[in-house]
Amino acid sequence: MQFKRMFTTDAYKGTRGYLRTQKTYEILRTVLYFAISLSLFIAGWVSTGSRENLLTIVAVLGCLPACKSLVEMFMFLRCRGCDEQVAAKIAAHTEGLTTLYDMVFTSYEKNYVIYHLTVCGNTVCGYTTDPKFAEQAFYKHIQDILKKDNYREVSVKIFNDLDKYLTRCDQLKELSSQPELSAGICQTLKSVSL
Repeated sequence: MQFKRMFTTDAYKGTRGYLRTQKTYEILRTVLYFAISLSLFIAGWVSTGSRENLLTIVAVLGCLPACKSLVEMFMFLRCRGCDEQVAAKIAAHTEGLTTLYDMVFTSYEKNYVIYHLTVCGNTVCGYTTDPKFAEQAFYKHIQDILKKDNYREVSVKIFNDLDKYLTRCDQLKELSSQPELSAGICQTLKSVSL
């Protein structure tokens, strides 16, 4: 259990098993925030004998981050991460490539769950099991985000078939990787995902 992980996920986002383990931290953080607000309210009530005091105001304001955390907790509880057997198969084919696991991208219209992303230069390909995955909407959404960070000419392809995805990952190994470009695109993708 890492206390720091309740408040920042930057170092863990995109790692294998991220969604599964982050659920616990989201629950703990939400309970902690509500417990702080409740304890402040009770302390104010006990010390003054009335609910009308300064600590009640602080407790009510403390509910704002607690409610935000509650929404994030529900978002994480709705998502499930990449299956361990599938992750092991993917890891065997993506050795040496820049990869991200358990990515959830949100837009105004839809949420996009992608179990694995491989980035090689200006090529991004991913794997999802969602049969109703809205490919075109996702491509437009993610390319708009990448263009805002000055990553133009990025090709994005999401696969529903694991064998086709693994074949594409093997093909990406043969391309020049451009590690700086891949790392920059990964950072942008991590910054806009859950």
